Amino acid sequence: MAQVQERQAVLVVEDEADIRELLTEYFRARGFDVTAAADGRAAVLAIERDPERYTLVMTDLQLPGVDGLAVLKAARAARASAYVIIVTGFASLDSAIQAVRLGAYDYLTKPFSLGQIDLVLQRIQDIQTLEAENRRLTRQVSQKDAVDLRQALLMRLDGIESRLTRIEAALRTRP
Repeated sequence: MAQVQERQAVLVVEDEADIRELLTEYFRARGFDVTAAADGRAAVLAIERDPERYTLVMTDLQLPGVDGLAVLKAARAARASAYVIIVTGFASLDSAIQAVRLGAYDYLTKPFSLGQIDLVLQRIQDIQTLEAENRRLTRQVSQKDAVDLRQALLMRLDGIESRLTRIEAALRTRP
């Protein structure tokens, strides 16, 4: 089972109370800070109230009021790096394609197992680990480039200084 590296906030959007409660407990048990919403309007309002909060949004596709695609759009507009998982009991190729085009990270069909969510979380954790490593290496390369640039500039300055010294010496020895 995947564990969260740092406490991240998840928004669970599900109109079926039993499933919403199950998912809320599932994420809490894995160290997430969980907010639950029973419909799409409440989810969009939660996202708008605190746009940077949710790193993960798990939303049903068919919700009262505002559907899961609208929740997906709001989540991605608020935080482009948010991972949004669409869950639906009415899966179709069209809705899956539309969800992915709008930026959904995954698309699960009901009934799903908690093991499937474990796998999704593990993939997300792997991506986050790779992104962190990439940022670290980028900083390291930038620092190395700065050191290399400084050394190259110092070598050039030394070369210029040597030439100036030779020119000055040549000018002094001339009659």
